[in-house]
Amino acid sequence: MEFLQAQENQLLVGVALSVVAIGIAAFYLYSSRKNSGCLDPEKFKEFKLVKRVQLSHNVAKFTFALPTPTSVLGLPIGQHISCRGKDSQGEEVIKAYTPTTLDSDIGYFELVIKMYPQGRMSHHFREMRVGDYLSVKGPKGRFRYQPGEVRAFGMLAGGSGITPMFQVARAILENPTDNTKVHLIYANVTYEDILVKEELDRLAANYPGRFKVYYVLNQPPEGWDGGVGFVSKEMIQAHCPPPAHDIRILRCGPPPMNKAMAAHLDALGYDPDMQFQF
Repeated sequence: MEFLQAQENQLLVGVALSVVAIGIAAFYLYSSRKNSGCLDPEKFKEFKLVKRVQLSHNVAKFTFALPTPTSVLGLPIGQHISCRGKDSQGEEVIKAYTPTTLDSDIGYFELVIKMYPQGRMSHHFREMRVGDYLSVKGPKGRFRYQPGEVRAFGMLAGGSGITPMFQVARAILENPTDNTKVHLIYANVTYEDILVKEELDRLAANYPGRFKVYYVLNQPPEGWDGGVGFVSKEMIQAHCPPPAHDIRILRCGPPPMNKAMAAHLDALGYDPDMQFQF
């Protein structure tokens, strides 16, 4: 009798464990579906502008809501989205942008946009108001990153080219299992042109052993203690990791800067497989 009761108890325990296992599996399946990305690489989807903050005379931060408070955009590290709008003539225009948010920022995504006087997509963002919708498609891009795949990144950014660098740096630094170091050189014309400076300085303060940023200005203010002029080979040597099989240099900026940086890197001995241009 005791033997039969023991068998019955074991059966009940087994059933209970099976129910728990099924419940856990269902929870994770539900969670993965619930938090799957909102992007579609084949067609544009609409996202509502819920907040707009003017950061300077020609730069604004746009916050767009995702379908639910637990939704994630679903953008791999270092990739970008295509945004569709209309220029001042009413003609369709599509341009790539990199959000400054990550998938750890649930329920929304943000774009920091510099609006140029003659920019066709700049006109669309300049006209956007809270409540308007932005057409977005993605993810796009050739960049692929796995935590720990390199010992250190060097980053050469100019102007709005900071956005993919900021996204990659955030993803690395906020991952407690990723020990990759990041060395950023960020070039602009004036101090007012520096995008996300407060956020970059916060990363430097929070991760002093892993993140370094060196600002370069073409027209610096009085008392400026950063770099002056254009990014030089000497600056790269001083502020980026030297050529090695386990480092990578990323660059993103205006075409003339990208061309100049590629020449500098080649001259300094960085092999093509150590370089990547967004």
